[in-house]
Amino acid sequence: MPIAIDFFVGHAYAILFLWVLIEQLGVPVPSIPLLLAAGTLSATHRVSAPIAVIAVIVACMISDSAWYALGQRFGNGVIRLLCRMSMEATTCVAKTEGYFTRRGPMTLLFAKFVPGLSTVAAPIAGQSGMNYSCFLVYDLSGSLIWSLTFLFAGRFFGDVAKRSQGFFGFLSHFAVVAFLLAVVGFIVWRVVKQRRFLARVRDLRLDPEELMAMLDEAVQVGSAPPYIVDLRHPLDYLPDPRVLPGAVRIGPSEIARHAESIPRDRDVILYCTCPSEETSSSVALKLHRLGIMRVRPLRGGFDGWKTAGYPLVDYVDGAEIVLPEPMSPEPINPESLSKLV
Repeated sequence: MPIAIDFFVGHAYAILFLWVLIEQLGVPVPSIPLLLAAGTLSATHRVSAPIAVIAVIVACMISDSAWYALGQRFGNGVIRLLCRMSMEATTCVAKTEGYFTRRGPMTLLFAKFVPGLSTVAAPIAGQSGMNYSCFLVYDLSGSLIWSLTFLFAGRFFGDVAKRSQGFFGFLSHFAVVAFLLAVVGFIVWRVVKQRRFLARVRDLRLDPEELMAMLDEAVQVGSAPPYIVDLRHPLDYLPDPRVLPGAVRIGPSEIARHAESIPRDRDVILYCTCPSEETSSSVALKLHRLGIMRVRPLRGGFDGWKTAGYPLVDYVDGAEIVLPEPMSPEPINPESLSKLV
């Protein structure tokens, strides 16, 4: 048996525990190839599948409980940090919050199978106020389903490989190389996927300064202001429920139903709280497919606008809000200001 496999067999449970713990803490190192490898070796009884499952479950419990507590304590800031660490930020906040809204704690049963959802499911559960005992039951159940799925898949592959001694001998000699190639390939695929997505929308974004200038100009010349859409999830309102001047709240999953009410004759500005404006960019592409072409994500989203010191206002349901004092030195005409409603 090659030295690398011998080392893995001798320390299999510690390696599984540490690898899964590191991945679940947010470091993008895929553990699925390792689970498959452990399952394959269990076919030769060199690795005990039950002990491997226990090692994985304990690692998940420690990491997920820590993120649950941090999400409960710090809320949105922790979630944004995790999304920046994740290589699946396009599915990160918006999809996970949407799943929690529709399915509640049942989301935890399958979250680890979905890239991005696994990263932020625990802190969003904490932020949403889910009871810890309820969280622990569903999270451990989901971790058990996830680990057993890939360990049994590896075990099945190992049982098949044992029937051919030649193939099993080849697998024993090159298992480490195959494992490393699987890990590297998995990481490269995710990086390329995210970069392709961001490249498609990079040219569409506008800076907060540009949007503020557009709002000022609308006030000064009495024209219709840009149509601003707040895409944030209700959980994102908790730290700061205010919105950009004139913004209307429409969830990403509801945008298609509101397509007819979105104007075609002026710029439509989208903002969210996702790093690199992933949700806004995704919705922009969806609106393009619906024939609404003048759509632009706001660079930096809500936090970028707030950090720049531009005005935020209380939300008025069902109405575009009147713009408060603009940042430009020009005086405001009250008559033209009322046209923003």
